[in-house]
Amino acid sequence: MKFLFDDPAFDYQALRTAGYADYGGAQLGEVVSVAARIPDGDTEAWRREWAQLAERVHRLGTTALDEGRCVDARAALLRAHNYYRTAEFFQRDDPHDAEALRLMRLSRATFADAAELMERPPQFVRIPYEDTSLPGYLYRAEETGEPRPMVVHHGGIDSTLEEGWFFVAAAALARGYDCLCFEGPGQGSVLREQGLVFRPDWEQVVTPVVDYAQDLPGVDPDRVVLVGTSLGGLLAVRAAAFEHRLAGCVAHDAVWQLGDVVALPPFVLEWVEQGCDDFADPVMWGIAAQQTFTRWLLRQALWTFGADTPSQLLRTLPAFGLSEVIGQVRCPVLVLDAEEDMFFAGLEHAKKVYTGLNSPKTLYVFTADEGGGAHCHSGAMRLYHEQLFTWLGQTLGEGRPVAA
Repeated sequence: MKFLFDDPAFDYQALRTAGYADYGGAQLGEVVSVAARIPDGDTEAWRREWAQLAERVHRLGTTALDEGRCVDARAALLRAHNYYRTAEFFQRDDPHDAEALRLMRLSRATFADAAELMERPPQFVRIPYEDTSLPGYLYRAEETGEPRPMVVHHGGIDSTLEEGWFFVAAAALARGYDCLCFEGPGQGSVLREQGLVFRPDWEQVVTPVVDYAQDLPGVDPDRVVLVGTSLGGLLAVRAAAFEHRLAGCVAHDAVWQLGDVVALPPFVLEWVEQGCDDFADPVMWGIAAQQTFTRWLLRQALWTFGADTPSQLLRTLPAFGLSEVIGQVRCPVLVLDAEEDMFFAGLEHAKKVYTGLNSPKTLYVFTADEGGGAHCHSGAMRLYHEQLFTWLGQTLGEGRPVAA
């Protein structure tokens, strides 16, 4: 489903940004206007134009706040947050350069400012993890006096903590669920500020988060559900294979094996297997240079998985898979898929996850005809949330929240 660009990477990211309009993260006219000024594949123009939009909308927010117009301030700051995030997205030649850091800090700060103006402001928390801590936002539904279920959410290879508001939290609050969004190793500020990269044994990340969630006042410890987005769909199911206190798990969307995502000529894979990195790496860099998406994905993966070279990265990815643990999952699982997923289309990841599960399971495939066929259903967040929370209500049974 084409949106605004011929370049697939630009088109999807524009759709992702615009899709957050459902929960205040964008305004369609602003997105269309800025996209018209960006040539396909020009990542510098992408950064410049989205940053200028973010700064303009940010000024609207600060002016409104100074004048005591809190509703207008919250709306503008929430959009500015999303536009700063979008501006930074393709800055991967050096993710630590000054401009990338500036944009991401502004994205986090403007969201924090918007969050303070929400009807029920979330609490920024630090979750104990090994010898450090993980950042999170704790969103609490209106107090009813009864223990409430808790939705725990984490993203994937490029998600941010703040995006959890759009992915799950806003919809959860509207239906009476508490929500805890967090970043783990390889993600957001945990990667940038602590230098922690992705680890395949994701249960070691989720277990301390579940410990934290279950101890929160007002949370029903028997109704904690884990939702993982994008690569998080693989990580969440992996965690559920070991963390049996979960009342449910959602793969948004399902990923079976990361190594399957890599599409390379067989001779390159043979070189990597044989340790001929001096031959394989230049070829992979050459392939990546031909497409915006492939170039971004390679640099993003090198950074988030802590690999120095493409060959080293390829040898890292097979550890991120479900084939050896899928049978250990006990809780109900909602397996989601997207018909036109630019990352996984045609690889049958969702089918493999669904088939491998022995626990209660549900599979739903979003189609292009219904507008949800893009990766993680960007542009169809309301449709995704309808399926998610219908399943949650059925899975958690009696005592579940009632939609407002």
